[in-house]
Amino acid sequence: MNSGTQKKIVVGVDGSESSKCALRWALKQAALTGAVVQAVTSWEFPAFYSWEGGPMPPDDFEQAAQKSLDDTVDEIELEPGPAVPIQRELTHAHAAQALLDAAADADLLVVGSRGHGSFYGALLGSVSQRCAQHANCPVVIVRH
Repeated sequence: MNSGTQKKIVVGVDGSESSKCALRWALKQAALTGAVVQAVTSWEFPAFYSWEGGPMPPDDFEQAAQKSLDDTVDEIELEPGPAVPIQRELTHAHAAQALLDAAADADLLVVGSRGHGSFYGALLGSVSQRCAQHANCPVVIVRH
């Protein structure tokens, strides 16, 4: 739990509709509890990428993730709703580990039920499932 006086809600953002719903939910909860929201996006090199070269230069992966984070937060901030501070964090890591690390001192972790993963029939994605099993704080999984 957050040992400071400011409450913190960490929310996973990957540009998917599910993560946008999670961010909206986190903002409403933050308005009720006086918390700050930390929107976290992570990026990794895809499995098919090699150091000899791939479809995109290495910096492009990070830039694409930053754009996704910024576009998503900017979109949600324009919607009517509570004015809550949103901190943005971009991390080079697996999504679940990035969220677990960011939420190590958080009061709450909020994730969408399923993001941009490939197994669309699942009720829970692998990231949300791992967060629910391993987070040090309560986890809310928001369904789209």
